[in-house]
Amino acid sequence: MSSSEHSLKDYLPILSMAGLILIVQVLSLLLSTPMETNNMQAFEDPTQVSNSIYYIIMILAFTLVVLIAIKKNMKWIISLFIYLAILSTLYYVFFALFSLIPSLAGFEDILSVLISTGLTVLLYKYPEWYIIDILGVCIAGGVSALIGISLSIIPVVILLILLAVYDAISVYKTKHMITMAEGIMDLKLPILFIIPKHPGYSFIKETFKEGEKREAFFMGLGDAVMPTLLVVSANVFIENGGFSYPVLGAILGTLAGHILLSIVVMKGKPQAGLPFLNTGAILGFFAGVLISGASIL
Repeated sequence: MSSSEHSLKDYLPILSMAGLILIVQVLSLLLSTPMETNNMQAFEDPTQVSNSIYYIIMILAFTLVVLIAIKKNMKWIISLFIYLAILSTLYYVFFALFSLIPSLAGFEDILSVLISTGLTVLLYKYPEWYIIDILGVCIAGGVSALIGISLSIIPVVILLILLAVYDAISVYKTKHMITMAEGIMDLKLPILFIIPKHPGYSFIKETFKEGEKREAFFMGLGDAVMPTLLVVSANVFIENGGFSYPVLGAILGTLAGHILLSIVVMKGKPQAGLPFLNTGAILGFFAGVLISGASIL
């Protein structure tokens, strides 16, 4: 095998993950308009910085519950919570999509319930990697859109900075994020993206035994969701957002951060993703603001 072929094989997972992130960001932009129209915002006043603190507290509380459940060998609590969250997120996603189709007016609710329930059951019964990836895109896009329309630019930037700092501390200092990830991987929960290293890979058959070589690359859905919040917020809260320079800058910055993160990860050490991804999104966004002269206040 030539060095060029070897390089292509090594970097294909990076490009694949980048592709998934890009799809999540495009889907979140598509969903943001119907979600905003249907008043799915989580907060009445999206400009309040306290909203960001609220999300941080929720994340910390969830992390504590997960760690306690792992320690007490009560992982069923984690599974129940995750599947309920998946069910509700898929409902919002399909409701928003169906609301874009005039001929389905009046049927959005029942159709969304049926489809989201069916897909959640499918995930539970057959959590193969390609099903997890496809629905992971829907879930990540839905969560990004829901939170992105609920927070204006300043609260989102503050949230991303705080999350990047927290992720770095939890991976490099306390290492509880690594403990949490290792503790729930064997539950086969659809909270991550999976890129197989070979065609015959099966996530269902993955054992996650300690010291065993991984047959796939993994990335948590949060690594796609968090920087995408800024993409959605820029689209919603900057006048004439769309695919403007700030939105495009946040997208390109996220992808640049992902590539840099992947290069570091390929050296073999666990890395906190959000310091790379969130920083890339923020820098790209502000570069777009400077180019366009847009106001973020």
